[in-house]
Amino acid sequence: MTAATHSTLFPRVPESPDAVLEGLDPEQREVATALHGPVCVLAGAGTGKTRAITHRIAYGVRAGILQPSSVLAVTFTARAAGEMRGRLRQLGAQGVQARTFHSAALRQLQYFWPKAIGGSMPRLVDRKIQLVADAAASLGTRLDRNELRDVTAEIEWSKVTQTVPADYPYAAAKAGREAPRDPAEIAHLYAAYEDLKRDRAVIDFEDVLLLTVAVLQDRHDIAEQVRAQYQHFVVDEYQDVSPLQQRLLDLWLGDRDNLCVVGDASQTIYSFTGATPDHLLDFRVRHPGATVVKLVRDYRSTPQVVRLANGLLAQAKGRAAGHRLELVSQRPPGPEPVYTEYTDEPAEAEGAARRIRELIDAGVPAAEIAVLFRTNSQSETYEQALADAGVPYQLRGAERFFDRPEVRKAGVALRGAARFGGNDSLLDDAVDLPSQVRAVLSGEGWTTEPPAGSGAVRERWESLAALVGLAHDLAAARPTATLADFVAELDERANAQHAPTVQGVTLASLHAAKGLEWDVVFLVGVAEGMMPITYARTDEQIEEERRLLYVGVTRARERLHVSWALSRSPGGRPNRRPSRFLDGLRPGTTPTVGHTGAGTGGGVERGFTAGAVAAPRRTQRTPARCRVCGRTLTDAGEMKLMRCADCPSDMDEGLYERLREWRAVQAERSGQPDFCVFTDRTLMAIAEACPETSAELARIPGVLSRKLRTYGADVLAICAGQEPDGVDGDD
Repeated sequence: MTAATHSTLFPRVPESPDAVLEGLDPEQREVATALHGPVCVLAGAGTGKTRAITHRIAYGVRAGILQPSSVLAVTFTARAAGEMRGRLRQLGAQGVQARTFHSAALRQLQYFWPKAIGGSMPRLVDRKIQLVADAAASLGTRLDRNELRDVTAEIEWSKVTQTVPADYPYAAAKAGREAPRDPAEIAHLYAAYEDLKRDRAVIDFEDVLLLTVAVLQDRHDIAEQVRAQYQHFVVDEYQDVSPLQQRLLDLWLGDRDNLCVVGDASQTIYSFTGATPDHLLDFRVRHPGATVVKLVRDYRSTPQVVRLANGLLAQAKGRAAGHRLELVSQRPPGPEPVYTEYTDEPAEAEGAARRIRELIDAGVPAAEIAVLFRTNSQSETYEQALADAGVPYQLRGAERFFDRPEVRKAGVALRGAARFGGNDSLLDDAVDLPSQVRAVLSGEGWTTEPPAGSGAVRERWESLAALVGLAHDLAAARPTATLADFVAELDERANAQHAPTVQGVTLASLHAAKGLEWDVVFLVGVAEGMMPITYARTDEQIEEERRLLYVGVTRARERLHVSWALSRSPGGRPNRRPSRFLDGLRPGTTPTVGHTGAGTGGGVERGFTAGAVAAPRRTQRTPARCRVCGRTLTDAGEMKLMRCADCPSDMDEGLYERLREWRAVQAERSGQPDFCVFTDRTLMAIAEACPETSAELARIPGVLSRKLRTYGADVLAICAGQEPDGVDGDD
């Protein structure tokens, strides 16, 4: 069974819930059908994790188990969120919220601000660097451009790790951060920055998360309102969660465990921003009853590319290395990776451009080729080399496609043509959708042949050419599609930030390439001092550099070119050497000593509750039904009771009151609201089931593993008519 990582542009919506599961491999199907309880998906590069989790959501929605409006899928980039919304739309699961942490928090903060705080919400600043500059000026401190950027990064790290200005020196030293200035001075700059924001009544993106956390912590009524809205959570790229984002997620969840996280510790490459894989690696500790599914079938890359990727991690050290996944390629064999040494960096760029020109001439689309480098400063040399070779290119991380002026202007022209096309002489000879789009865009600057050279003119043409290509794809999938249909498709894609493919070689940093893939990848500048980067000194920093190279390798589907230069400039001293990470992997070298242990394979692991009692698997594949009348249940509260709200209850009223009295005592002792111990619905479910064992108690929705550990003995004693010990738990 295969599971392609990319499908046709306009696939047909599956006709039934079971059809949603078609084409998934056994592990992906496990993910898609595990719709309840904590689920952890450890997904290696290219194993179809986005496919698995989108099909999970779509299957739950289409089967009536999940209500679309009750699902919140959280990603780390607007592009990833847009892609997820697009895939869910194609699977017939509209209405699911797929957002970044910041976007979801901002919506909640804007909605609840009048109720929680009052007045108008402060203005959100897009870029904080000018504020940092002003804060430095207020202290009489001069920062050059690089220092300004680095101090801003330190402030961002402090906020996502919930470090206040006074604690920055200690926290930075403990984390091994290389402060751009004296830590005490940065602490003063940080404090001045916070004061300046208050004076100007503005907030930054980190404040959005901090303020949302504060509102949910302080206002239990608002927290309950949010929890009533969202019953099921999916978090992608969980290895990149910061402590602040984890705190927000905990508040969204409350005492529930309907959480599915997806990640790969071997792709942790953003620790400098406060991201940590510890939440992923400790998931089974926090949720002993979790189902863990490991995806290792690599559908993206050839065995040759996968062998290099596995070899990189086989030499790794540290905690993440002990949890690495051994990928198994599902693709036919391809060419071996090519390793090339150049005398200097310009020669390396010219060599890469020459090979790319040959590939394009041989029929490889430019959009299926990427040049990846460690730092953005390396880009200019490759831009010039590609332009000299007549190769179109695009810079990754530039302005979002639908925000480009030429795309907006083209959208206006297409919308007007769709509305009044009958009176437009441009469309007289246009007989189908592609020719109509070409005719309209010819008035905006599109031509059959691209302009020579590079720069803004070429970039505008590439944008328009992407729209022409999308028209051809839509016409091929829906031959009867009209210009109005095309405009509607553009609108939906703009809302989802689902951009069409731009025909040009991609130039990107390794960090910006995360989540993307190409047929051919050129990894350039893979030399000591650049990979690992010079300022990576600690073991943890070196290992993150290794993981960054691993991410770069696993972007390639078929062909991989790895290169380095012996000197920076022509005629310079050839004192550089290839990256240590390639030792033992490229021909004629021996491996460095590292972890070298075998990685873990794929499969499913079931969790355990306290006392080694196997946790019941909550993989409800059919809609939940009332145990009294048999009606399908969709309300979370009814599903917890396993009956309709108005169906007769067999609850032991006396037991329910004893449980309520016990809960009040526990809440008072812990200083929490009653519902933080157990909700009323959970107590009703316990009083109806009257469990006799830990396993029976664990089957009741709302009795999480940690609550079973903390309160299980007391609850079982009360159900048995005995007095509980009354000893507080550790949570």
